Amino acid sequence: MAAVGLVLPRMTYHGLGTLEKLKEVPGKKAVIVTGGGSMTKFGIIKKAQDFLRESGIESSVFEGVEPDPSIETVMKGVELMNQVQPDLIVGLGGCSAIDAAKAMWVFYEHPETTLKEIIPPFTIKPLRRKARFVAVPSTSGTGTEVTCVSVITDRGKGVKHPIVSYELTPDIAIVDGEICKSMPPHVTAHTGLDALAHDTEAYVSTLADHYTDPLAKHSIEMIFKFLPLAYREPDNLDARQAVHDASCMAGIAFTNALLGIVHAMAHQLGGMFGIPHGCANAILMPNVVRYNSTTTKKYEELAMVLGKKTAEDYAAEIEKLRYSLNVQSNIKEYGISESDWNEKLEEITKNAMADTCVGANPRTPVDADIRKIYECCYSGVKVDF
Repeated sequence: MAAVGLVLPRMTYHGLGTLEKLKEVPGKKAVIVTGGGSMTKFGIIKKAQDFLRESGIESSVFEGVEPDPSIETVMKGVELMNQVQPDLIVGLGGCSAIDAAKAMWVFYEHPETTLKEIIPPFTIKPLRRKARFVAVPSTSGTGTEVTCVSVITDRGKGVKHPIVSYELTPDIAIVDGEICKSMPPHVTAHTGLDALAHDTEAYVSTLADHYTDPLAKHSIEMIFKFLPLAYREPDNLDARQAVHDASCMAGIAFTNALLGIVHAMAHQLGGMFGIPHGCANAILMPNVVRYNSTTTKKYEELAMVLGKKTAEDYAAEIEKLRYSLNVQSNIKEYGISESDWNEKLEEITKNAMADTCVGANPRTPVDADIRKIYECCYSGVKVDF
């Protein structure tokens, strides 16, 4: 096996109440980047600002990051950062808020950079010359608090761009399940299924290794055990923390082992049709398991974690979990007409093949493979290769 590294934040605080660790963060000025208002409504932003103030840090807030953040929103945040000149950036909220904050960080430190220049993976210039980054997730799914990824949407073209660079790995991650208790059940389901997709793809990735595999495998076990509980009992903080931890572990696994065609294809369903990312992953995952299982035997190992034996067993368990969380089983259920689907199929197939995530998939796809998986997932039938 070739020598590889394991990239992690300098510090990851995890457990109920760990938001208080903001008291220990050094700095003078901070910009907190957050989403549509829930973090303000539930008092989390005020808590964060109070903790930062105890550390001697004054903070400004950029609020209003939308789901699937656009480059326009990112540049508005950069304008505030240029005014404030923070030495600390805090992404606090859902994955969109943290992803947007990561992109803002890049353009704040390198104002000459363009989005086009950083779309190719690992092309971001060194960061941390102006600011360091703290990530505090309020949803349990993307693991963006520990990853090298930021997903930015080009709304004009209907395309999501995964920006990938280890420079984007946060300096500090705070994984506090108390912050998640305001998540509504459907968001709990969507984000938890996203974490499961991260685990599943990281485990079978061509870059998986002895460090990432145990994290992915144990995270899968935790998600199947605790996600339905967190979904049914939103005030169960122990279940919330367990799913939050599992999401973080999945993030560590996939940021080091990378992903595969589930995400490459899901990015297009989100960018073109607005399907929530976790739902898109959950619809695609079982058929991608079936497709990839002709090349790798590792799905059988994941089936064993759940007391099963075969890759098909594992695909079926994902479908059962998806059903228990009331998530749609096919793309058509999102109200996408056959005419609209057929019109866009060639384009999303092409864009999926060009996605960064394809590279580590255990089976090398061609356009016809991606198209066939899409077609089967549109109508909700098992793919057969």
